[in-house]
Amino acid sequence: MEQADLIWHNGELVAWEDAKVHVLTHGLHYGTGVFEGVRCYDTEQGPAIFRHQDHIDRLFQSSELYYMPIPFTKAEIRDATRELIASNGLRECYIRPIVFRGYGTMGLYPLDATVDVAIAVWPWGAYLGEDSKLAGIRAKVSSWRRIPGDSLIPHAKASGQYLNSVLAKIEATKAGYQEAILLDSLGHVSEGSGENIYVIRDGVIVTPPQTAGILDGITRKSTIQIAADLGYKVVERDLARAELYLADEVFLSGTAAELVPVAEIDDHKIGSGVRGPVTAAIQEVFEAAIRGRDPRYMHWLDLVPVAAKAP
Repeated sequence: MEQADLIWHNGELVAWEDAKVHVLTHGLHYGTGVFEGVRCYDTEQGPAIFRHQDHIDRLFQSSELYYMPIPFTKAEIRDATRELIASNGLRECYIRPIVFRGYGTMGLYPLDATVDVAIAVWPWGAYLGEDSKLAGIRAKVSSWRRIPGDSLIPHAKASGQYLNSVLAKIEATKAGYQEAILLDSLGHVSEGSGENIYVIRDGVIVTPPQTAGILDGITRKSTIQIAADLGYKVVERDLARAELYLADEVFLSGTAAELVPVAEIDDHKIGSGVRGPVTAAIQEVFEAAIRGRDPRYMHWLDLVPVAAKAP
């Protein structure tokens, strides 16, 4: 992976190579951490963080759900992120804030351990590849089910929970596919290993509800808003597995992946096997929104105030 010069760690900017934790850090052993995936885009107005406040709000919500009070305010996290991007001289980057239980205690009761916070930024292109945005990807329904809400908390973006996605991603990749689609405990469609999913049939967009074990994605909120603004009907309901195969179009959304069409699922060609018109229309507006080219969505952008040097 590419690197930057600096990382923000517990209130201080430190060199990338010096951002270290103890090997007995609680979060390293037990997965007691929460995080966000955020993107900063190069726009005509300057570097701009997409839906920054929404991501910060969700970070604090996830932390609250796992009893980890963050020792910084939301404003401090926002300011630290913008300072970090400018200090690294980046105009476009991926942003990873993480809150985790630190060194100080072992065992399954974590509340005596410190709560540490770090923010890293670095250049990272589209998660599933730039070509995937046009050509689409091949996906596989995983044998691993999405974690249920009575075992863990799907609404939290928690570190340890991602072992569920890791298993699904490994299985799909080893089988020759680019992404996995997980079903919930009842067999309904839930989400990709790192993305929300949408099925289009007869011009109607259907996406799984929050009761299907999904993470309530920030890009999902953006996608639903854009689709509604374009005049499409969006329905949140349970989806049967077979509805994936019978769809006219399927696409995924997430901060890392952005918006990606799905060309095949379990070797079934979806629609014509190429990016469909509804996906393309939403994708076009989304790209304009993240680049600051659509005035309707300028409020989604948090400009980095200090001019960053060109890459």
